[in-house]
Amino acid sequence: MHQFNFIPYIAHHLQSKLSEMTLVERLKNIRVVRSLVYGIVGAASYRGLTMFNKLRIEGTEHLRDLPRNNVLFVSNHQTYFADVITFLHIFCAVKWRKENRLGIPYYLLNPFTNVYFVAAKETMDGSWVSRLFKMGGALTVKRTWRAEGKDVHRERDESDTQKIDQTLSKSWVITFPQGTTKPFAPGRKGTAHIIKNNQPIVVPVVINGFWRAFNKKGLAFKKRGSQLTVRFKEPMVIDYTLPVDEILEQVMEAIEQSKNYMMKGKHHLMNIMDK
Repeated sequence: MHQFNFIPYIAHHLQSKLSEMTLVERLKNIRVVRSLVYGIVGAASYRGLTMFNKLRIEGTEHLRDLPRNNVLFVSNHQTYFADVITFLHIFCAVKWRKENRLGIPYYLLNPFTNVYFVAAKETMDGSWVSRLFKMGGALTVKRTWRAEGKDVHRERDESDTQKIDQTLSKSWVITFPQGTTKPFAPGRKGTAHIIKNNQPIVVPVVINGFWRAFNKKGLAFKKRGSQLTVRFKEPMVIDYTLPVDEILEQVMEAIEQSKNYMMKGKHHLMNIMDK
């Protein structure tokens, strides 16, 4: 009986995967490729942000004088993709000297591509759409607390942190400290480690309305006519010598996802009234 040798098969499979990953990594660092992805994704999403819904932008004056590198945007999170796509629209519009508005999207002809975003690896590998968007500048990381819909407990992958550190040294980076779309979920220490290690300019962003307008993936409408808001705050004043826990606490307060803000929420007031 002929016996199948799995070793060459596995080696070939791993080599193919490695080649595929290397290709994607190379492509997403080519400006022309990223500009093309921005154009496709931007054109497909523009109407959903500005025509089918109402987008209000605040605080873009805080973006004008930022350096080209070592800038970290920290934000609350409401959908997998719509939040990030909106940020990219805004950065492109600001490059074309628009303030607190998008206007006609001719900015997609020459987009601002010096920005990357942190995303869960399993999310970005989930569909052909997410794989396309991945080439727009995704920094994929492995979640330490959840995988394939289940709770897990695993150590932080240092290579993921190094990947973000290296990107910060030359670009802007968007990250979502909670790592989930669940409101008021606790922040993850990885963000605080990045801040402490790189000492970047940290710009807090507060968003709202995306959960109401789009489904969780941010690719389909739930309710048209929703008010979407994106508010950029002034860069944070951070003592980088503080412990990681204290830095994370400051970040969560800045993006209005701390316990203080949770107590101010409408749902909390309704619970009190019910009692």
